[in-house]
Amino acid sequence: MDLYSVPLKQLVEEFRLEVTFAASDYDAIRLTVEDVARPGLQLAGYFDHFEPMRLQVMGNVEMSYLAKLTEAERAMIFDRLFSYKFPALLIARNIEPDRQCLEMAKKHDVTLLRSQEATSTIVSAIISYLKDALAPRITRHGVLVEVYGEGLLLIGDSGIGKSEAAVELLKRGHRLIADDAVEIRKISTSSLVGTAPSLIRNYIELRGIGIINVAKLFGMGAVKAENEVNLIVNIVPWKNQEVYDRLGLEEQFMDILGVKIPMNTIPITPGRNLAVILEVAAMNNRQRKMGYNAALEFTEQINQHFDDKMGQQL
Repeated sequence: MDLYSVPLKQLVEEFRLEVTFAASDYDAIRLTVEDVARPGLQLAGYFDHFEPMRLQVMGNVEMSYLAKLTEAERAMIFDRLFSYKFPALLIARNIEPDRQCLEMAKKHDVTLLRSQEATSTIVSAIISYLKDALAPRITRHGVLVEVYGEGLLLIGDSGIGKSEAAVELLKRGHRLIADDAVEIRKISTSSLVGTAPSLIRNYIELRGIGIINVAKLFGMGAVKAENEVNLIVNIVPWKNQEVYDRLGLEEQFMDILGVKIPMNTIPITPGRNLAVILEVAAMNNRQRKMGYNAALEFTEQINQHFDDKMGQQL
């Protein structure tokens, strides 16, 4: 699993922030935590549990409080605050930083930013952006396709037919997210989102033909930038000695980044229409999420049938 960071310069460009003062290491500053902080008690001198790794944000409340203090008091507060060398201080609502703030930022070489947005608006937007950009992630070999709104991650041995199945699904109106390498991000405790590395996005490899551009061959409607991973399909070669689940009562899961994703193991032989099977797997997975389990219903009917037969005999 890789650890990611976001350059402060990238955040500034994304949210069109004004750089009031750029620290000497401005181009090298990177954000590594998804939370931001609004210094409150720190303005009163309480710095226990202060997190200097976070981007600090001040709004109308903090700036109006500081305006009531003397210049000497403001200088002392900013002197201690900036001494912690956090990534940057962002002032919202387009409020002009006072002279003491600017002087202490320069003294401790800490970047000073400004935004026209309301404090709560810019804070929630930055947290959402950082949460996505810094999400834990891992790259897995496979193919990710969207089938009837469900994200299917096809895994299996190289050359078993994952890409070919994806092409057949594309012809049926479904969409490709990634082929060969799937970058998976954990966006919540129960959700994974998959995408393709930018270098191979929209491309798919077919043995004997080569690399094709799906967007240009099938149209832009055949590709999608990212999708939640809802079901993992493990494609394996059929083995006569193996016993495969025929009812679907045995629930399988695969753990990725601490999230358990439902999994189907599909054995294939020449003649099996894998694309149709994948479509049914997607629809069946959606039904299960909505609370309907055909395998369980069928088993209950069978049990009820035998119970009725036993009752008639008695």
